[in-house]
Amino acid sequence: MISIKEVTTKSELKAFVKFPFKLYKDSKYWVPPIISEELKTFDTKENPVFNDAEARLFLAYKHNEIVGRVAAIINSLEVKHQGIKKMRFGWFDFIDDFEVSKALFNQIETIGKEHGLEFAEGPVGFSNLDKVGVMTEGFEHISSMITWYNYPYYIKHYENANYIVEKKYSESKFPFKNVKPEFFFKAQELIKKRYQLKALNLTKTSEVMPYADKMFDLFNESYASLSSFVAITDIQKEYFKKKFISFINPEYIKFVVDKDDKLIGFAVVMPAFAKALQKMKGKLFPFGFMHILQAKKHSKDVIFYLIGIHPDYQNKGVHAVIFNEYYNTFREKGIQNCIRTPELEDNYAIHQIWKHFDPEVYKRRVTYRKNL
Repeated sequence: MISIKEVTTKSELKAFVKFPFKLYKDSKYWVPPIISEELKTFDTKENPVFNDAEARLFLAYKHNEIVGRVAAIINSLEVKHQGIKKMRFGWFDFIDDFEVSKALFNQIETIGKEHGLEFAEGPVGFSNLDKVGVMTEGFEHISSMITWYNYPYYIKHYENANYIVEKKYSESKFPFKNVKPEFFFKAQELIKKRYQLKALNLTKTSEVMPYADKMFDLFNESYASLSSFVAITDIQKEYFKKKFISFINPEYIKFVVDKDDKLIGFAVVMPAFAKALQKMKGKLFPFGFMHILQAKKHSKDVIFYLIGIHPDYQNKGVHAVIFNEYYNTFREKGIQNCIRTPELEDNYAIHQIWKHFDPEVYKRRVTYRKNL
């Protein structure tokens, strides 16, 4: 007999966050989140996303033992302002038991119907800066700080519940040695002269911060046409600056501005923190933060997290300016591997940007949908 209980106490929230630690304790590919950060994600006083969204968290029990979890999310910016009547769900984990997943799916669908929503889609987070998708290929590769990992059996549970694939994502990687400067060095010089652009090389977080709000504004502009996009609000910008910028080496954030110092392009790259997070086992203290600092300073693998170009400058080669800056930085640091975060398979523009580097797709993931 499966029972579903809504999370209402701090101890239940902690149990919700820690359930995957038990589920994946024998996996060498799963990367644990930082427990304190994950708790803040669901703190309505801490995370400003709750100004425009609500989340109800549920735990599944069998014989008084937690065997599954899910977050049911309604984003009012999406539902009310964009008219997309979607029931989001994420943080969806369960043992290989159809009764467990069915009970959790039923909970999601019940909430969606109660709110008059038309379909459910997941796994997704609150916005486009959250983790997305259930893995369908690449289970033998280590996960990352910004993706969910799951066992292969998850797929058959979605199919058993009559969910169909909604969006497809791919993750790729390439060795830094594949980066040939002749593909972009001359081009970027011409582009900078033609459009009167310049690249900013910043070495301190304090230098990055004045451009951070502009970066999120540009993110909203450059990603607006993608499916499932939900804009970042002004209050969320402050939250994301605190949450992300401190983790990222300032020299890994690149900005391109025009003659009036207006931001027209940006990119954010992160050191690969996966192995550090595995050593930390979810805890920053007493020694976990040291693993983060070591990875931040010495990791030879990097993850391309975000890249955005102003719509007026798309297809004009601005990415060549950004790649040139990264080439110089990565060469100095001895970077060996470049990894890309999940990208929509129908985002052809972004795939064209990387084609000269011979990227290898090594993971795929999807979101699933069910009409309500």
